[in-house]
Amino acid sequence: MAKQERVLVVIPAYNEEKTIGEVIQRTIPFADVCVVNDASRDNTRKIIQSFPNIASITHEKNTHIPQTLLDGMKYGLAKGYKYIITMDSGLTHKPEELPQFINHPDCDLVLGVRKERKNVPLFRKIISRGATHLLNLSLRPIGSRLPAPRFHDVTSGYRRYSRKAVELLLNRKLKAKTFDFHTETLMLIYRNSLTIQEVPISYEFSTSSFNLRVLKTGLQMYLNIALTRRK
Repeated sequence: MAKQERVLVVIPAYNEEKTIGEVIQRTIPFADVCVVNDASRDNTRKIIQSFPNIASITHEKNTHIPQTLLDGMKYGLAKGYKYIITMDSGLTHKPEELPQFINHPDCDLVLGVRKERKNVPLFRKIISRGATHLLNLSLRPIGSRLPAPRFHDVTSGYRRYSRKAVELLLNRKLKAKTFDFHTETLMLIYRNSLTIQEVPISYEFSTSSFNLRVLKTGLQMYLNIALTRRK
């Protein structure tokens, strides 16, 4: 498959020296790459710099997922990319599945639905499925004429955003602090009547940044979505 020049893959990385090189190597045949190094303390930065044909952004202070992805999106927008794909740096997402996103028909958001899951702890499956069920119930404000949401994986971070979706997100003051970025951005795109579709992906659990803080921010975001009509 020829590299798709209209597509940028944004990869956030924090202390990923064990996997970031392989992720980049397996991604560059499909699209241009921008790695956002979120103040890693290991050799992540050095490994990223060993790839001269990719873009990189380095944070001097750790900002977590929201700012790393937004900075990558800003770069992609400034460089004129039509689509921006976000992907994990820990090999939980397969770069070889990028063509499913790249070749998908035009829409504003393509969600990667984790149909095939490997080594995922039971509690993570329960949290993911529970979040999807609750968010489908709360995404549409009472009295709204929006279509009823029936999304299958609202917390997946393997996604493709259109320029229109990226512009929307960059012009909003987001409240997300951790992985609640994924639910907040889905809410904003849905409530502003942008188009959303899904593709099946595989997912292999390795390491995780999930902790009580992440759970707390996720619950706070759910309540914010459920109790407001925020757009």
